[in-house]
Amino acid sequence: LTEPHLEQPIFSTRAHVFQIDPNTKKNWVPTSKHAVTVSYFYDSTRNVYRIISLDGSKAIINSTITPNMTFTKTSQKFGQWPDSRANTVYGLGFSSEHHLTKFAEKFQEFKDAARIAKEKMQEKMELTSTPSQESGGGDLQSPLTPESINGTDDERSLQDVAQDSDARAEINQSSLPFTHSTTIGKHWESELATLKNNNAKLTTALLESTANVKQWKQQLSAYQEEAERLHKRVSELECLSGQANVLKTHKTELNRTIEELETQMRDKEEEIERLKKDIEGARELEAQRDTLSQQLQEVEIHNRDLVEQLSDLEQRLEKSQNEQGVFRNNLKTLLEILDGKIFELTELRDNLAKLIEGS
Repeated sequence: LTEPHLEQPIFSTRAHVFQIDPNTKKNWVPTSKHAVTVSYFYDSTRNVYRIISLDGSKAIINSTITPNMTFTKTSQKFGQWPDSRANTVYGLGFSSEHHLTKFAEKFQEFKDAARIAKEKMQEKMELTSTPSQESGGGDLQSPLTPESINGTDDERSLQDVAQDSDARAEINQSSLPFTHSTTIGKHWESELATLKNNNAKLTTALLESTANVKQWKQQLSAYQEEAERLHKRVSELECLSGQANVLKTHKTELNRTIEELETQMRDKEEEIERLKKDIEGARELEAQRDTLSQQLQEVEIHNRDLVEQLSDLEQRLEKSQNEQGVFRNNLKTLLEILDGKIFELTELRDNLAKLIEGS
């Protein structure tokens, strides 16, 4: 860390540290295997506030607070903030909502202090324009050295290996809910595609029937005109007394033709009624399609909620496992100390027994 004697820790807490995956920009990659100390530092010389966290001798957080930074609570125990200088997004998982709220309050407090300090520095730069003062203001732009941000080559390689293994574990753990949600989504998509196909077929049939109805209406109009012409012709023939028998024959044929035309007209009217019923059925199918689409959206929203809940449970499980590991290590240490004390007491007893026998 740059000039540590000038900085003093002003607030500390413990949390699990994460960074956003630089490749996907979506998944979180843990940078600490267990909860570590995260502290706010204040550099009185530069008037700069920084968030610093160490995992052993490696700095896993070295972020300078600027006025344009924003700390966001994404859940009851998790918060994040972007750092454009480090070209990453930091995430912290706390043990309780109280610790998260306290950290967020301090972040806002020191962010406001950084903004006030920047405004004061700008006022000084406006009042005076000497080169020394301009260079003094420039210190705010580079509070960190490249070595303190990036670490050594060995540290970077170890961190890359840890990030790759954690990313693979996260993908394996989260594959099941995504497969389940994909199966449900495919089922509803298949149902929706079937409805769309049926709707398209009904629409095509409706268009064909509409065209046929228009054609039948034209034919019916032509038949009616022909019947009227024939009726007029019958009237004219009936006026001719000398051709009574011929007229009767023609009249019988014309009546038969009229009856056939009327039968065809009734058939066409029944066909029109059937087509109207088909249209109503198509409308009902469209309503069902809209309902299924809405249900599909609700299922997708529910799947996203399940994925978020699973992520939170995975974080809790990891935290519990880390705490159990620390507890086991502490028990082992206590057992070793106890064995040493028992061995010392045994030696002391033997020595006392020898003294008693000698006396």
